[in-house]
Amino acid sequence: MPTITIIGGGITGLATAYQLLRLNPDLQITVLEKEAEVAQHQTGHNSGVIHSGIYYAPGSLKAQNCISGYQMLIDFCNEHNVPYELCGKIIVATTQDELPRLQALYDRGQQNGLAGLEWLDKTAIRQREPHVNGIAGIYVPQTGIVDYKVVAKKLQESIKSMGGMVLTGEAVNKIQSVDNQTVIYTTKLQLKTDLLINCAGLYSDKIAAMAGLKLDVQIIPFRGEYWLVKPEKEYLVKDLVYPVPDPAFPFLGVHFTRMAGGGLEAGPNAVLAFKREGYSRTAFQANEFIETIRWPGLHSIVKRYWRTGMGEMYRSWNKAAFTKALQKLVPEIQADDLIPGGVGVRAQACSKDGKLLDDFYIEEQEHAIHLLNAPSPAATSSLSIGLTLAEMAIKKFEP
Repeated sequence: MPTITIIGGGITGLATAYQLLRLNPDLQITVLEKEAEVAQHQTGHNSGVIHSGIYYAPGSLKAQNCISGYQMLIDFCNEHNVPYELCGKIIVATTQDELPRLQALYDRGQQNGLAGLEWLDKTAIRQREPHVNGIAGIYVPQTGIVDYKVVAKKLQESIKSMGGMVLTGEAVNKIQSVDNQTVIYTTKLQLKTDLLINCAGLYSDKIAAMAGLKLDVQIIPFRGEYWLVKPEKEYLVKDLVYPVPDPAFPFLGVHFTRMAGGGLEAGPNAVLAFKREGYSRTAFQANEFIETIRWPGLHSIVKRYWRTGMGEMYRSWNKAAFTKALQKLVPEIQADDLIPGGVGVRAQACSKDGKLLDDFYIEEQEHAIHLLNAPSPAATSSLSIGLTLAEMAIKKFEP
């Protein structure tokens, strides 16, 4: 029976192993995770939103996988008793120039098959969210909240119960092709496998390079910082409130999110990280930073969007500026209402010519499959992405 090794114990790697074993329980599946536990990076540092699929271009991998993955996620949570809530959200336009973009989102949501979308005027916004400022909005009933770390742990348990292995503390440092197999060297072991699946997130391009894949993209790490709203001010937002996103960037803008474990989160911003797993403003790793700033694509982005980037950096260091951005949505929020919250680092693939890839991106080799761009809504989409990768893997063994 073929052996398949998955590098990366985040939610997409675990979902891929889970789907492989569901398709063929006889497969020998091993997941390698460098940390002591699964879901320690992007999976464990996101906002916990179950995305509806309203943002993504019809027919794109993001749209297809988010729509199908949404239902798979709900079914998985129901089957494994993972708490979640479909609380809905509103996307709010605060200025006239945002109205055409809001209308485009509404149309896109309908094209993607979202039922029950509601166009809100100012009065309707206030009826749903009394403290939110906006001239128009969209109510999206499908949006929800969940703790993706809990989902990942349930996936890990399921993989083990189906006969798969999840090995933690196994950082991959070398990959070789030997006699029609792939040999993976980690900190502790040497593993032969018939097929490698790369779900390494922030280091997916590094793993691909180790496997001999020549890439025209590089992972650029963007840090996102959140603030928590003090408990006594949580009444200002009932559920989830988002701005109309800037079409120039694959980020959704600062927003308010009620969390599955309780509490209200505000953010994130999006600033260049000086280390791929740099969760603080001062986190720095020289070789990774030099690689990032040498990448030609980043130079193009900086030339085009340096003003936006400087604004994000300023908000990172200046609480008053961050508060001002939040006040566009909730005018009553004050700097004193915010306390430091979580931080995440997003793995964003960037092409050599300066494009921030806006869709999921998969590359294949004879004995490997590489998931090279899987930002939001990858967590919502994980079981669908996992099924896609699993089906691609099984096809490689067909006569």
